[in-house]
Amino acid sequence: MYDPKSPKADEFICHDEVMDTLAYAEDNKDDVALIDRILQKAALEKGLTHREASVLLACEMPDKLEAVYDLARKIKRNHYGNRIVLFAPLYLSNYCVNSCVYCPYHRRNKHIARKKLSQDAIAREATALQDMGHKRLAIEAGEDPVNNPIEYILESIQTIYGIKHKNGAIRRVNVNIAATTVENYVKLRDADIGTYILFQETYHKESYERLHPTGPKHDYAYHTEAMDRAMRAGIDDVGLGVLFGLERYRYETAALLMHAEHLEAVFGVGPHTISMPRIKRADDIDPGAFDNGIDDDTFAKLCAVIRVAVPYTGMIISTRESRAVRERLLALGITQVSGASRTSVGGYAVPESPSDNTEQFDVSDNRTLDEVVHWLMALGYIPSFCTACYRAGRTGDRFMAMVKSRQIENCCHPNALMTLKEYLLDYADADTRSLGDLLITRELKSIPSPTVREACEKHLAAIEDGQRDFRF
Repeated sequence: MYDPKSPKADEFICHDEVMDTLAYAEDNKDDVALIDRILQKAALEKGLTHREASVLLACEMPDKLEAVYDLARKIKRNHYGNRIVLFAPLYLSNYCVNSCVYCPYHRRNKHIARKKLSQDAIAREATALQDMGHKRLAIEAGEDPVNNPIEYILESIQTIYGIKHKNGAIRRVNVNIAATTVENYVKLRDADIGTYILFQETYHKESYERLHPTGPKHDYAYHTEAMDRAMRAGIDDVGLGVLFGLERYRYETAALLMHAEHLEAVFGVGPHTISMPRIKRADDIDPGAFDNGIDDDTFAKLCAVIRVAVPYTGMIISTRESRAVRERLLALGITQVSGASRTSVGGYAVPESPSDNTEQFDVSDNRTLDEVVHWLMALGYIPSFCTACYRAGRTGDRFMAMVKSRQIENCCHPNALMTLKEYLLDYADADTRSLGDLLITRELKSIPSPTVREACEKHLAAIEDGQRDFRF
């Protein structure tokens, strides 16, 4: 499965190429003719190279930036429609052997409470998340081979999938754990995970090694090559991301896009998702200590450029960000948001007491899931709890082929409506249910295929009668 001769990190994330790209972007950021050609290429909705995207990111001409935003809105609409997928993180354990200087879970932090959920506790958390209406989780755990071995992760996945409460079930578990071996990625694949997510944190090797002074995560190459190992193990949906604020955002963006290009070239499929976290305050962590923070306007520009550069990828914004920031970025490319998140170990079944103090970072958007669902619908979006593609085998290159050919609408639109209907009946308050019913009635009319529309109407009626889990 794993070819030891496969490209190495310093080959597909070449520092000199990133620096040359940044210099090229700076030299050409005011070249109107070049920028117009890049925008014309972006309008084809086939993506941009890291160099082309870097020129747009460096550009500060208001009319050209507005053109980038317009393209981002159009590409998001054409590829993903008005659907927004909802998920929640579930932290299993904050035991960690690394010394990441931006994370409160670092091993030298002696005043944070260390905690690991038992399988019974995980079952209670899964039940509580189901009672909110969640169908999709992203499990998280610190890197600790003693406290959090792969066997613990696998058992936890099995526990989560096994909990069926009332009409609830977690239908898909995405996994965000440390870089590991091909053999362990095979085990995760066989456990029927959704997407394997791993944030690079920073692609700048010197900064990476300084920010990760000790522990297995210090190995830049092993971490950066993790997606190659995962995909060679048969996990064909992977999620990239950097922690914006650790390094210069233009450097990170160029390198992130180079990573996406590498996966596309080697495996025929790029990242399923790109996450966009910014460093936030946390226990023992002051974001002001990092001098590469970006303001909200730059963050919006960054989102739009990534969307036009990688039109096929899903884009994620979490509750790290405020309601206002999330609302702004939804139109510019975001396709997934978390809702009612807890970044503590546990906390869904029983709220964490202040003395426990196991949060990884502060949450900026503290609304309930129902409030988030209502907000999305009021903005004209369809909140989606769909996991059908994973379970129907539409992953990897099969999913991307649908996105790139704009056929995803034929599956995702009706599936979103049906999972929204489930939510409205089982979990929503009266105002949310009323708004949702109006939205579903309107959206049904927009389904172009009479056959699909009639089938969706039939399934929606069956859901009203108490049946669940229809999907296209």
